[in-house]
Amino acid sequence: MGRSTLIACIWDFDKTLIPGFVQEPLFKAYGLDIKTFWDEVNALPEVYKKQNIFVGEDLLYLNHMLTYVKAGLLPGLSNKKLRELGAELVFNKGLPEFFQTLKNLVNQNEIFAKYDIKLEHYIISCGLAEMIRGSKIAPFVDGIFGCEFIETPMNPGFLNQGNLALENETCEISQVGRVIDNTAKTRYLFEINKGVNKNPNVNVNASMPEEDRRIPISNMIYVADGPSDIPMFAIIKDRGGKTFAVHNPESEQEFIQNDDLLQTKRVDCYGPADYSPQSSTYRWLTIHVKKIAERIVLLEETLLQSRLHNPPLHQTQSIVQTKNEQNQITLFHEQNN
Repeated sequence: MGRSTLIACIWDFDKTLIPGFVQEPLFKAYGLDIKTFWDEVNALPEVYKKQNIFVGEDLLYLNHMLTYVKAGLLPGLSNKKLRELGAELVFNKGLPEFFQTLKNLVNQNEIFAKYDIKLEHYIISCGLAEMIRGSKIAPFVDGIFGCEFIETPMNPGFLNQGNLALENETCEISQVGRVIDNTAKTRYLFEINKGVNKNPNVNVNASMPEEDRRIPISNMIYVADGPSDIPMFAIIKDRGGKTFAVHNPESEQEFIQNDDLLQTKRVDCYGPADYSPQSSTYRWLTIHVKKIAERIVLLEETLLQSRLHNPPLHQTQSIVQTKNEQNQITLFHEQNN
C-alpha cells in the first residue's frame, strides 16, 4: 500500500456535532420525557445490584429502549423509523457545511492534489447509528460507527433450515446488534487506521506495519466534547495525531472540563462547539488540517529528492546545483512552518 496521503477527521456526535443527545427527536416524537428515561437508566445499576446482578452500564440504555418498545411506549420503532427521525436532528452552528469546507481545503489545493492528498470524515458515537445515517450530515461523512439494533433475529437451528428469521409482524427493533462505549471507540479508530472499513479482508487485530496502514494516526484529528473521550484522546495524541475538545459556549462547567483536559495534556486545544467561520474552533481545525497536508507534501518532496540520482557534472556546476537545492529546501521549510 505504501505511504498514505489520506487525512481523517474523526468526530464524536452527542454534544460535539449536536447540542444535546441523538435520542431527543425519538422521545419527542413519542411524547415521552427523555429526562425520565435517563434517570431510569442511571438508576438501573443499583437496582440490579440489589438483585446480585452486575450489568454493563453502556449497554443499559439500549436494553431500556427495548423495554420501552416491549411495554408499548415506543410502538413500531424500527430501524427505518430511527433513520426518519434522524432527519430532525439539529446541528451546531456551521454544520454540516464545515465538513465540506475542510474537504475543499484539501481537494481544491493544487499542490495537495499533486500528491493525491484527500480528507475523510468519520463519526464514532455511543449513540444510534441509524439516526445519524438519517441526519443531514450523513452525505458528508465517509463512515459512521454507532450502536445498532436488530429487528428480525434468526431462529434457533436456522443454519439447518435456511435463512429463517423469527417473525416480527410489527417490524420493531428487538435485539441489540452492536454496542459502542467510550472504550470500544478505540477499536473503530484502528479499523479506520488499518483500512478495515474499506477492505474487509483486513482484520483489525492483524499485525500491520505502520507504513502499510491506510490512514496513519499521525494524520488524524479527533474532536469530542469531554472527559469520557479520554481513551480516544490518549491514543491519538500519543501517536502523533491532533486532539480538540469542544464545549457549549454557554456552559462554564463544560469550559472548565475542557480546560482541565488541556492542562493534563489530553488535548492540544479546545473551543466552542461552533463551526462557523468566525469561531476559534473553525480556525484551529482548518489550520491543522492544512498543516497535516503540508507535512505530507514535505515528506513526499524529501523522499523524492532522496531517490533522485543527478547526472555527473563538472565540479563548479555541482557546487552551484547543490547550493540551489539547499536554497529550495530551506525556502520550502520556511513556507510550511
